[in-house]
Amino acid sequence: MLTTNPFAALQGFLPPLFMQVYLVLMVLAVVAGTLFDVVHKGSAKYFFDSWRKSKSKVSKPLGGGELVSIAVQTAVVDVLASGEFCNPRRRIAHLLGMYGFVIYVATTAIMVFSPETSGVVPQLWWLGGLMVCLGGYWFWFFIRVDVAAEGNSPLRVVRADLFILSLLASVTLGLIWAFMQSKGATGTRVLFGLYLLATTALFCGVPWSKFAHMFFKPAAAFEKRVSRANGTAENLPTQTRDDPEQQERHSMELLRDAPMDMGLGIKREAPRHY
Repeated sequence: MLTTNPFAALQGFLPPLFMQVYLVLMVLAVVAGTLFDVVHKGSAKYFFDSWRKSKSKVSKPLGGGELVSIAVQTAVVDVLASGEFCNPRRRIAHLLGMYGFVIYVATTAIMVFSPETSGVVPQLWWLGGLMVCLGGYWFWFFIRVDVAAEGNSPLRVVRADLFILSLLASVTLGLIWAFMQSKGATGTRVLFGLYLLATTALFCGVPWSKFAHMFFKPAAAFEKRVSRANGTAENLPTQTRDDPEQQERHSMELLRDAPMDMGLGIKREAPRHY
C-alpha cells in the first residue's frame, strides 16, 4: 500500500490525461486567484507605495551584499523556520502543515504525470499527507486563537477558515481513498469524487481564503527586515516584551512576567490633573 501509486488505479475508469489536465487547471486557479487577491486587496500597491515612500527616509543606505544577507535571513528564519510565530506549539503545527503540504503536492504531481512511479515517492506522499493532518487537526482543535483566547465554540466557522478546512478535507479524503482502494473496498469512486471536490474548493477558493498569504507574506517579512536595517521602520512594530523596559509598561503586576507571546499589553499612562 505505502509503495504503490494510488493514482495508477484510476486508469481503470479515467484516462491519465484527466488528472494531468486537472492538476494544470488547479495551478492556473491558484495563480489567477492570487493575482485577483493581490489586486482586489491592494497588497501589491501598498507594498510598492510603502517601499517608494521609505526611500526618502532612509538613514542607513544598504548595499547589495546587505540586501542579499537580509533576503537569506528572511528565507531561513521567516519562511523555512516560520520565525513569525512566538508560540512554539503554533510554530510546530505550522511547520508540520507547511512541509507536509509541499511534500504532498510535489509527490502528487510526480505520481499523476508518471503513473508507473512506485517505491519512495508514494511513501513520501503518505508522509506528507499525515504531516498535514497532524499539524492541521492539532491547530484546529487545540490551538486556534479565537477558541483558546476568546472562548468561542470550536464549531464556529468563519470565511478565514476556508483554507484550513478545505486543506484538511482534501488531504484526509485523499488518504482514506488511497487506503480503501488498496484494500479493494467498494465506494472508492465516490470517495475519489469527494476528494476532487474538496481539492477544487482548496485551490479555487484562493480569493476567499488565506492561501495567497504564503506567497506575499515572505515579501512583507523582507520589507520589514529592510525597513529595520535602513532606519525607516515606518508603521512597523519594533517593541518586544523581552525588553525589561517594555515589561514595566504593563498596568497589572500579573502581566509583567507573562509569557513572551502574549503581546505588549496595556500601556500605563501618567496620572492626569484636572
